Amino acid sequence: MRPPRMSSVVERRLLVNYRVDPKAAASLVPPPMRPQLVGGWAVAGICLIRLGQFRPSWLPGWVGLRSENAAHRIAVEWDGPQGRSTGVYIARRDSGSVINVLAGGRLFPGEHSLARFDVRETAKDLHVAFASRDEMISVSVDVRTAERFQGSELFADLAQASDFFRRGSAGFSATRGGQCLDGLELGTDSWHVEPVDIRSIRSTVFDDRDRFPPGSAVLDCALLMREVPVTWRPLRPLRVVADSATAGNSAR
Repeated sequence: MRPPRMSSVVERRLLVNYRVDPKAAASLVPPPMRPQLVGGWAVAGICLIRLGQFRPSWLPGWVGLRSENAAHRIAVEWDGPQGRSTGVYIARRDSGSVINVLAGGRLFPGEHSLARFDVRETAKDLHVAFASRDEMISVSVDVRTAERFQGSELFADLAQASDFFRRGSAGFSATRGGQCLDGLELGTDSWHVEPVDIRSIRSTVFDDRDRFPPGSAVLDCALLMREVPVTWRPLRPLRVVADSATAGNSAR
């Protein structure tokens, strides 16, 4: 049975982005994918997203679920029947929702691990932290809304950053079987991002010097989306064409 198209409201989506050495990124990405480069750097990061009204698209919003979720991702490209495609490879998804953990990879694409989330937010300040129940991964981020987009070495301005991440709306995530990648595409007519200043960040993935030697993963910028209605369209799974067992566990 083909998974249904889903709808939701992105109540908050924080994209924390690193510029990463291409060789380090390539070691974490399964073929046929390869890191998508910007100014000679790969682009990786953490998506911290709260979804509201998450439900099959034919159902009304009031029956939908609300959940905190996280994804560790790398911007990628690959060659397909229509030529070069771009998107993100998601090494791991975590969720505070037991329903997402049980249904992900079964009723809709995207296997999730269970995590505990701690979120505090005001109109200007946002704190998002989570720790996985398997004790393999934790993240803590504090940001404040900013008037200007500044400090990035990947993107010249907010418009360029926004366009890059909008074009990477197709996400393919690792599965436990390791032979294929679950595909899901975000769609919206209300795309909008705003700049934020990063006050502090801790990540067991990007702070791991075995995975990322010093200088190979540098914090670059963060973007915030709020109250954006979206749809989630299942994509045909992408088959892994070579042995990539380590890539599927890269953030585990």
